[in-house]
Order: sequence, then structure tokens, then C-alpha cells
Amino acid sequence: MTTHPASITFHPARAEDTPAFIDLRGRTRQNAVSAERLAEVGITADTWAEMMHSGSLPGHVCHHDGQLAGYCFGERDTGEIVVLALLPEFEGRGIGKTMLERVMTDLRAQGHQRLFLGCSDDPASRSYGFYRYLGWTSTGERDKYGDDVLEFRFTA
Repeated sequence: MTTHPASITFHPARAEDTPAFIDLRGRTRQNAVSAERLAEVGITADTWAEMMHSGSLPGHVCHHDGQLAGYCFGERDTGEIVVLALLPEFEGRGIGKTMLERVMTDLRAQGHQRLFLGCSDDPASRSYGFYRYLGWTSTGERDKYGDDVLEFRFTA
């Protein structure tokens, strides 16, 4: 029997995969959000796919041997990183950073010089250190969920 190394691939997100995005969002280590909770705030597979079809929600995904491992989406018009979600078993491999960088590149190509996102202000949260390590800084503002608003400013 021959074993092959695991295949990790990245590609732009496809609207037909939104049911898998909803499912994965409920299985993250921290800040998991159930399909029911997403629906309460108006996010369903259909509304997500609609935003993707319109071009307003560019995103990138990672697959591990064909299985969805994570995704990242940004808002084209505002420059907000809306979500970065990764299954726990894929943390610490640079996958989140790669997906985030790809979405940041897409948003910069749309003319954004400043991006922003909501992030926990709890230093024990994985996202707290992750974004700050990558150069995101606190604005001192809070978003509608009470999270710290971080920003990233592109230079030359």
C-alpha cells in the first residue's frame, strides 16, 4: 500500500459551497456560531451565496484532501474582513494566514488602503494574538458585537 502526503489546496470560494461554510462555522474552536444563530442574523446558505454571486463578498478557502478545512471572506465595499474560520485540527499550519492574505490582496485590488475587522480583546483568545502578530492594530473602537475593531493599513 502506498501512502501519499496530505494535499492542501487554496482557491477562491464558490457560492455552491455555502452549506459547507455554514456547517464549518459551527465547528471552530473559538467563536463557533451555529447554523441557527447565523440564520437569526440573516445568514443562510442562500443569502451567503447571493452575496458571493453579486461579487460583494470575495473569499478564499482551503481544502485538505478534498475536505473543507477553512475559509476567509471580506466585504468588497467596506474593506471589512467578515470571517476567518478554520477547523481546529488545521490550526497552527499557516492556513489561516494564507487565506487572510489572499482576501486582503483581493480587497486591496478593489482600492482599499485600510482594512478592518472585529476581534476579541481577550488575550487568551487565539484571534487576539493572531491578528496583532500579523500587523493589525486596535482602533480603540468597538463593533456592534462588542468586539475590538482592528485595522490594517497598507503601505506603499
